[in-house]
Amino acid sequence: MAKVLVIGGGGREQALAWKLAQSTFVEKVFVAPGNGGSNGKVENAPIAFDDVAALREFARENDIDLTVVGQEAASEAGVVDAFQAAGLTIFGPTKAAVKIESSKTFAKDLMAAQHIPTAQYQNFTDADEARDYAKSRPLPVVIKADGLATGKGVIIADDEVAIDVAIDDIMVKKVFGGAGDKIVVEDFLKGREASFHALTDGKTSVIFPASQDHKQINDGDKGPNTGGMGVIAPVEWVTLKLLQRVNDAVVQPALEGLRQQEAPFQGCLYPGLMIEGDDLEVLEFNARFGDPETQVYMRLLDGDLYEILKACATGALDPSMVKWQAGYAVTVVMASGGYPGSYEKGVPISGIEEAEKMEGIVVFHAGTAVKDGQLVTAGGRVLNVTAVGSTLQETLDKAYAAVDHIHFEGAHFRTDIGRRPID
Repeated sequence: MAKVLVIGGGGREQALAWKLAQSTFVEKVFVAPGNGGSNGKVENAPIAFDDVAALREFARENDIDLTVVGQEAASEAGVVDAFQAAGLTIFGPTKAAVKIESSKTFAKDLMAAQHIPTAQYQNFTDADEARDYAKSRPLPVVIKADGLATGKGVIIADDEVAIDVAIDDIMVKKVFGGAGDKIVVEDFLKGREASFHALTDGKTSVIFPASQDHKQINDGDKGPNTGGMGVIAPVEWVTLKLLQRVNDAVVQPALEGLRQQEAPFQGCLYPGLMIEGDDLEVLEFNARFGDPETQVYMRLLDGDLYEILKACATGALDPSMVKWQAGYAVTVVMASGGYPGSYEKGVPISGIEEAEKMEGIVVFHAGTAVKDGQLVTAGGRVLNVTAVGSTLQETLDKAYAAVDHIHFEGAHFRTDIGRRPID
């Protein structure tokens, strides 16, 4: 029986741990640092996701058979490199390979070199030059911090004032810290957005059904970007032919480009695309499972996640391992009031037990903790309420009925998740 370590503390990691714990090969799943949702075969390990030495020592002392990187910043910190050097089996990209996410400028240059379709762009280290270029492009224009910014470093500027504010915030005020030392200014892409995930052992890749995230905080795609407020999968208008095109025109060229740079990618490659008619263009690459996309994928995956991820980590991925249940999955994110800005922590949460008594409902914890025996809020995105069903409308109805059972002061959630494809 295997022991598994999942690195990260959010809803994505909780969903991965939940699925890994279902494997007949797995005895125990540790989550570092984890959150208030760990129970049964899943146990928290109080180690920061970027404490490379402590994570490596924990894996050695506890005879961990497989480590799974959930949090991309762990790869950026070098945890995969350190584990591989120590002879430990780990799923996730190296520090060199994770640059496809951790550096937007690197990713855009890689796409250009590999002829991967994407928006016209330029990279900048000088704020004045960036302003001049941005104001020369058709509005709106997209301004991206180069480095990791927890999903919030992308700003769509509708006018010249917004351009000045965005560039000043990122490059001068450093609201995202060192992530804003460089920026990408690119043209705004029109169309329908969809997310694609591909598991890979570095050569072989298996693409998932498409999913659709809802990034803005408010209904109608209004307000600032967040890490994600809800997801549906699959996306009805994404055909098998389109999935194959994404694999051939986006995933495989990206993997080849990384191999050419001596940075072979092993893990989950997650491109976000904008699709209009027969045209597809890459918005960005992520080098890990999406959050909250993982929460729907783990509800739909019909296979042993431990076997699949270990095969990726050891160069032995067989596409036949990855199968999917029929039907749909939905995640509705319940967030703290004020998110993605400042918000209160330590607010008591109730009603999860009642919600999970409903058919097809699993609630994955994200920003939660247990204090004095009481489950409380501990982050911006607090809970991921997931449902499965035979139709999209049925699944949405289930998810929102479950949300109605859960309460914490200031709770905020979008009421229109999944409405775009239905409408």
